[in-house]
Formats: sequence, C-alpha cells, structure tokens
Amino acid sequence: MSAQSGAPENRFRPLDSGDRSVVVLDSATHAHRHATTTDAAPRTEVIVNASYAGVYCARLLEEAQPAAIIGLDCGIGKDGAGISGLWFFEALRIPAAAVRIEDVEHGNGADMWECGIISRVNGYAEAVGVRPGMGIQDAAAILLEAGVGTAIDPTNREVVATFGDHAVVCTNSIADALPEDRDTNVLCTAGHTGRSVIDYIIGSRPWGFICSDGAMGKNESGLAALEPAAAAGIPGAAVSAATARMGDGHSTYFDGIVTACNRLAAAAGVRVGQTAMEAARLLAIRKDEQ
Repeated sequence: MSAQSGAPENRFRPLDSGDRSVVVLDSATHAHRHATTTDAAPRTEVIVNASYAGVYCARLLEEAQPAAIIGLDCGIGKDGAGISGLWFFEALRIPAAAVRIEDVEHGNGADMWECGIISRVNGYAEAVGVRPGMGIQDAAAILLEAGVGTAIDPTNREVVATFGDHAVVCTNSIADALPEDRDTNVLCTAGHTGRSVIDYIIGSRPWGFICSDGAMGKNESGLAALEPAAAAGIPGAAVSAATARMGDGHSTYFDGIVTACNRLAAAAGVRVGQTAMEAARLLAIRKDEQ
C-alpha cells in the first residue's frame, strides 16, 4: 500500500529509471486519485492497471497523462471492446499493451505484475519492442526505457528480412514508400489494394508488394490495383483483412494470409492461402527463380 495519504489502496512502484517509474494500480478507476497525489509524475509513468484495456478505462487513465499503459485484455470480447483502448492511446501516440486475462486476477495489480503475459500491443508499443508473449515486467522495462517523447516513426518502417540484394520492408502504407525501395525492396503494407493506390505502387515501383484486401468490398474493389501493377511489371498480392490488422504493416507480414495475387506474383510462386511471410520471401527471390 502506498504510504502517501489519499493515494489509491495497493498502489506501488516496482521499477524506476532516472525520473521515470512504473506505477501499478488495481483499477483504472484509481487513476484520478493517483493523478492528484503529490508524487504523481505526468508523462513519466508507465501505468500498469488491472482493468480491461477498453476505451472507458483509457479515458480514466488519460487524466494521469501516462507515458505508457498496460491493462487486461479480458478475452478481447465482442467487437474487440476489451482492448479498444489500445488504439485510443495509439491516436494519442502513447504506447499501450494488454495482458492475457487467463494468467491474472481481475482487480489485482500485484498479481498482474507478477504473472502477466502480453497478448496485444498497439503500434507505438510494438515500435519500441514490446511483443505478444513477453512477460509484463520485461515489457514494462522496455516502455520505461523508451521514455516520454521517444521519436517513433508513424510509418512503423522496418526491414524484417533480407534475401541477397532485396529486403522485405514493413511500412504502414504504400504511400510511405521511399526512393530506396525502387526496384529493390518488397513492401508489406497495410492499406487496401484499391484503385487509389495504383499511382503509389507504380510511382514507387517496389520489387514487389503485399497490401491488405480491405475485406474485398463491392466488386472486389479492394484488389483493383493488382492487375495495373502487373501491367507495369510489378508483382503484388493482398492478404485478408480478417487475418492482419489494417494500418499495421508488421501485422500484414507476420499475420497475413494471402487472398489474391497478380499474375507476376503467381509466376513467382505466390498462392492464395499462403502466409505473407512466405509470399514476401518468394517475391524477394523471384529474380533467381524466373
């Protein structure tokens, strides 16, 4: 229990680094009391709280001006409500994560701190190195060291694999392609593959690309860029929006399952039902196979 008068019951600080610290709370509803104590330190605290990581709890926690947040996933739940606060914080450029409810007790911050395993992360948490399957204490330490105001590329660009002269690069949108990608890199991006991205694909001319199918849409419009790309000599594919998060190029690469590809990608061995990781590899090495 915190010794300070007025502090939330059972609040404790298990980890610190310089002027930053991890604060553990039993509930997001304790955020107001914490924020009004004299030892609260806005924008420097990683707040671990044993409440669901939804929007309502995110609004409560926002008052404390956290540097980062970890909550409970509560089984994800209907419409993803148990973790919807992760994207509330992502919009605020705050790293946030959730732990598996199967491993921890509701409303028990101490148990969460001892037993929590990360199940979900937002883009900012992922960008600084927090991953599903990681223990909560390791995740909190990473978030603590990331600090406040850490520069995070909103495109989430990362080289995830290299095959000879060609790299596989995750980035959140095909619109974020760089000159260095031209005729060199396979881009795994996370927008739809509709007509509005045709100019981006042809203009940037990657060695290959994998985007989202955007759940296809009317007249399969979410795939409209595939054949114009082939006509321009660029192999490409799309993954199911049900398997990979739109707006997250890493999810396209690590989670995505191919639902469509153009004829040049098919010639390289890309097939419907394949993982995006395998499809990206095949696109990267296609020069050696064709």
